[in-house]
Amino acid sequence: MRILQLHSNFIEYEPVEKEVSVAESVERKKTRLEEIVVLFVAVEADDNEELARRAIDDVKSFLEKLKVNKILIYPYAHLASNLAKPSLALKLIREMEGYAREREIEAYRAPFGWNKQFTISIKGHPLAEQSRVYAPEKGLGKEVAITFETKEVVSDALKAEEKLQSEWFVLDSTGRLTEADKFDFSKNENLGKFAKYEMSKVRAVMQVPPHVTLMKRLELADNEPGSDPGNLRFYPKGRLIKSLLEQFVTQKVVEYGGMEVETPIMYDFEHPSLADYLHRFPARQYVVKSDDKDFFLRFSACFGQFLMVHDAQFSYRQLPLRIYELTRYSFRREKSGELVGLRRLRAFTMPDVHAMCADLDQAKREALVRFKLSSDVLMEGLELDRDDYELAIRFTKEFYEKNKEFVLDLVKAFGKPVLAEVWSQKFFYFTLKWEFNFVDNLDKASALSTDQIDVENGERYDINYVDEQGKKQHPIILHCSPSGAIERSLYALLEKAYREQQRGRVPRFPLWLAPTQVRLIPISDQYLGKCEEIANKLQENQVRVDIDERKETVGKRIREAEREWTPYIICIGEKEAESKLLPVRVRELNKIESNELNDLIGHIREIVKDKPFRRLPLPMLLSQRPIFVG
Repeated sequence: MRILQLHSNFIEYEPVEKEVSVAESVERKKTRLEEIVVLFVAVEADDNEELARRAIDDVKSFLEKLKVNKILIYPYAHLASNLAKPSLALKLIREMEGYAREREIEAYRAPFGWNKQFTISIKGHPLAEQSRVYAPEKGLGKEVAITFETKEVVSDALKAEEKLQSEWFVLDSTGRLTEADKFDFSKNENLGKFAKYEMSKVRAVMQVPPHVTLMKRLELADNEPGSDPGNLRFYPKGRLIKSLLEQFVTQKVVEYGGMEVETPIMYDFEHPSLADYLHRFPARQYVVKSDDKDFFLRFSACFGQFLMVHDAQFSYRQLPLRIYELTRYSFRREKSGELVGLRRLRAFTMPDVHAMCADLDQAKREALVRFKLSSDVLMEGLELDRDDYELAIRFTKEFYEKNKEFVLDLVKAFGKPVLAEVWSQKFFYFTLKWEFNFVDNLDKASALSTDQIDVENGERYDINYVDEQGKKQHPIILHCSPSGAIERSLYALLEKAYREQQRGRVPRFPLWLAPTQVRLIPISDQYLGKCEEIANKLQENQVRVDIDERKETVGKRIREAEREWTPYIICIGEKEAESKLLPVRVRELNKIESNELNDLIGHIREIVKDKPFRRLPLPMLLSQRPIFVG
């Protein structure tokens, strides 16, 4: 059993649609409860009544600390993958409700088996968000309920961030700062959604976002029940897309001048520089023990790169010094309620490029170069446009007053108003941070590209360069991820595709990322050889192709190719086998065009240009493929 426990100012919910056959009969009306502890509960396959009662006993103890005595039990299957059958889940949910009342708790319960719309306001104190995992332990002929808690370290920076008081503005290209709550967002609707999300500071996700359904249906990725939540499994198609994105970002960074390195994934808690920096970064850590020593799993590439540069010898002539790593993986113990699909994970792949700069002037010039690098990654690689994401710039008042022109240069380069978060003092190791944020179909925002001006770690790690006078100096460091986490890039692609579909357009991947670019369908077995001949020619020219020769109707095979977002579909029969012209079904245009094979190859190569290529890591014949997601 998994429980996300939220001390809330209020929650409003309304049943919308039945999800299971045993859904309770309820009236479809909005319910509002105030000053309440909400328990989002996922019942797992091996759970029992003793576990349900143990959970309520723990809740009772927690309520006494908060001096609250009101709970809402909210069935929420999305916290777990090994779910109990609906009948058992409903039974245990009811057991929790009844036992809570026995313990003299004022207990309410949201209806079971329904998709519900809701709004929740979570309090800001340190105990407001808690997560628990319960599992039965078999022994001595009976089952005993035990609670698992994962050790984590909460950094001082994260504690500061949770208490951080910010001023929020909208900054336009003229330099005008307008208080965000007074800005007219009618012409900048997406920016308005982003501002609302950022200022609310509510990060928990209570509905399944569209990309989660898509990543499973398209056989890209899924939750891994054998691992910690927030660790995913990637199927062949998902691994292909992920690897292509990794190659593309790395290619762009190397062209920019990044020197690629590789560093360890775990570091010693007792190392003075590391321990100090750990508490300056707003993230929770995983802790592992080896030979009675505690190590933490990296949450970025900073540690290894900084230790490496500390040992390097360089002068002002080599600056900016650009060092890069694609971390597979970085680890952050995000809160359970914030974990969802590809959007927020505990293990993720992060392209991380640092630049050692001589001084702030050089750092600002370099930051503008990296701003363009990041824009190119999103627009050329993911085919996002300016309407798909918003810019946030976060800075101290002092930095802004001294560097207004630089901040304005960022806004002008972006080309539309941006959200500005202003701090009265420096809470972290950086004085300015910018992010490109994607706003999804649930109006949740997620940072993609980002860069930071770090004024502390050059000294903290004793990184030195030799200046023109032969003296040692500490550099200013820029921290940039040109794409953000690779998994989150895939999330943005899927969420955008769903949005396009809702607008009546064809959902798709950029052609260079489509797992199958061309699907060949023989009308009958006698044309399989011709399909293989065409497929070999396509493969020789770096086009991903497969053949659906299964014993299904042609219509069904075409529909399934469309459902897999295959850009080009070609049916081969007697006429096509004897002709140089092929009837190419162009999915994006919803029409059939006649093309010679060489022309089709040229057309595809022109679109994908110099993007990375990998062959499809699946059997070419669909009949030989396993089904990964039933």
